[in-house]
Amino acid sequence: MKPSRRDLVVRGRSARFGGRKFVCAIGRGGIVADKVEGDGGTPVGRFALTGGLWRADRVVRPASVLPLAPAARHDIWSDDPRDPAYNRFRKDALPRFGHERLRRRDRLYDIVLFTDQNSAPVVPGAGSAIFVHVWRGPRRDTEGCVAFAEVDLRWILARWRPESRLIVQP
Repeated sequence: MKPSRRDLVVRGRSARFGGRKFVCAIGRGGIVADKVEGDGGTPVGRFALTGGLWRADRVVRPASVLPLAPAARHDIWSDDPRDPAYNRFRKDALPRFGHERLRRRDRLYDIVLFTDQNSAPVVPGAGSAIFVHVWRGPRRDTEGCVAFAEVDLRWILARWRPESRLIVQP
């Protein structure tokens, strides 16, 4: 299926959406066809954004049709293939398995959006926690996510539609 102007198309360290071009950050492992947990790669594919969080104590809620909630202290995302809840959002004060805390001290997850990568079905070890979030800066690698300047991410979110997709191209 050919991407439309309503799709966020990522190729290398640039993205297109809504007739505009953006600089973005991708995983330290580059763009990968076969995602493996911990490889630092951003997976090739077509993904829905399923929702996300924002830091209500730091930033204003982004305008978006996506379901967004304020990030809470015990919000985590399982990234341990041994966890029965692998590659899923959870609220857990004392997680027994490896995970990513979604309420971070740095600014990366001041706005964080979840993708449906490796979700139907979830395959342990095939990659987790592939998000769209605020970047550290241009050309500053992520662990596999796609990241943007906050102002650009807000622009994209304000124009996102239910039929829009994140498309990562090789």
